[in-house]
Amino acid sequence: MTSDSVEPGTVRPGGRTARVRSAVLRAAGDALAEHGLAGLDLADVARRAEVGRTTVYRRWGTPANLVADLLTDMAEQSLPRTDTGSLAGDLLANARLVQRTLADARQGALFKAMIAAATCDAQAAAALRRFYDTRIAEWEPCARGAVERGELPEGTDTREVIRAVSAPLYYRLLTTGEPLDEAAADRAAEAAVAAARAGVFAAAGD
Repeated sequence: MTSDSVEPGTVRPGGRTARVRSAVLRAAGDALAEHGLAGLDLADVARRAEVGRTTVYRRWGTPANLVADLLTDMAEQSLPRTDTGSLAGDLLANARLVQRTLADARQGALFKAMIAAATCDAQAAAALRRFYDTRIAEWEPCARGAVERGELPEGTDTREVIRAVSAPLYYRLLTTGEPLDEAAADRAAEAAVAAARAGVFAAAGD
């Protein structure tokens, strides 16, 4: 049976269909990191993944579909949040996880390419929003727990607290070219904690 003769979804989860998807998404990530969305070619991805071109075209169809599935997979594979029992510890763990990811040569290039893709393709933009919604939802309980413990004011927008941690790190990745080191991660976490405790993310009047 050739790689082009099995319809996606007809093989048990974890079987051949899952292996093909994993190989194709890994190849797509490599291609994106190297060439960006403009250089993402389905035939090249099939060659890198060592699967039939028909399989790739039939299952994904367009580079935008492939980027969307890659983002879905990345959200599913992301590490779970850390629970240290304190807001400062939790946000520091979050910041260092983001920093390690973005400082990695392949991952940093991959995120740059996907963010660039999202600026010019609606489907890629929607997939990127889903990715970050998933990650924020994973870490938001850190801030919610801090509210419940009395570390943060009532009415704090706990999702904004999490966004405030990673925003400076993405800004550095995309604009300044400065090193993304642990010191940058630590400052981002400390600033988010200080702002949250000061009520910056609390609703007006709370």
